Amino acid sequence: MRRFEFVTVDVFTDRRFGGNQLAVFPDARGMTDAEMQALAAEMNLSETTFVLPAADAANTARVRIFHRTAEMPFAGHPNVGTGYVLADRAVDGVLRFEEIAGLVEVRIERDGAGAVTGATIAAPQPLKLGPTMSVEIAAACAGIDPAGVVTARHPPTIASDGGNPRLLVEVTEAAMTAASPDIGAFRRAVASEPALGGKLALYLWRREGEGLRTRMFSPLVGTWEDAATGSAATPLAGFLLHLSGAEEGAWVMTQGVEMGRPSVLRTTARRTAHGIRATVGGGCVPMFRGSVTL
Repeated sequence: MRRFEFVTVDVFTDRRFGGNQLAVFPDARGMTDAEMQALAAEMNLSETTFVLPAADAANTARVRIFHRTAEMPFAGHPNVGTGYVLADRAVDGVLRFEEIAGLVEVRIERDGAGAVTGATIAAPQPLKLGPTMSVEIAAACAGIDPAGVVTARHPPTIASDGGNPRLLVEVTEAAMTAASPDIGAFRRAVASEPALGGKLALYLWRREGEGLRTRMFSPLVGTWEDAATGSAATPLAGFLLHLSGAEEGAWVMTQGVEMGRPSVLRTTARRTAHGIRATVGGGCVPMFRGSVTL
């Protein structure tokens, strides 16, 4: 029998029972792909990470990210949380994770006493905009009236920067509150839009005071609603910079309120010679420790 230790953390929060939950296996050497997928399904969280030795000695680790049904090339809160768990491996406060989408740089955050409080990550790829979708399809997936979709700044637009593509949709305050995913509409949308490749994650946003409010739905992979989605926050930040024409910008996004797991994601975006690059960061809180034998 083989024994593997794991820890869980709440990510993008400064208190327990907030933010997005994550399970981390800090040493997954000897696990098969099938075992990683089975453990992620058993944990039943939006993502679980498995840490392996880096292929390049200059990097910290190879990190594999699984949701309930498949492996992901990149995700936000899994990198922030895994960085928090592996903070003692940082060199000059920086970790470098090898992932399917590319190299992810993680900067550890500490308080005045030197205690680790969280991390900030850089998305591994520049902003990439995909096709737009109709207001009617976006509204149907969100379970809202089409009048709740705001198109003054942009139509519903697919965007990514290394993670799974997200459909970014600006909505009214009433629509944000009323939204409830319609899985039948999601299935019809992916069937009618070949460019989606059978996948669809819906990221609703609106301005609230000086910041943004967001909600994310991805029911086709088992995440009815996500409490905090770093890999949606970074393309949204990049997209907003793209729309503004500015050279750089910063946004604080609040997510998970409707779920009772409020999360705060701090994002930045800037223009570079290689496109718009974005970051997302936030706090982490440790929760559980345990082990599993396989």
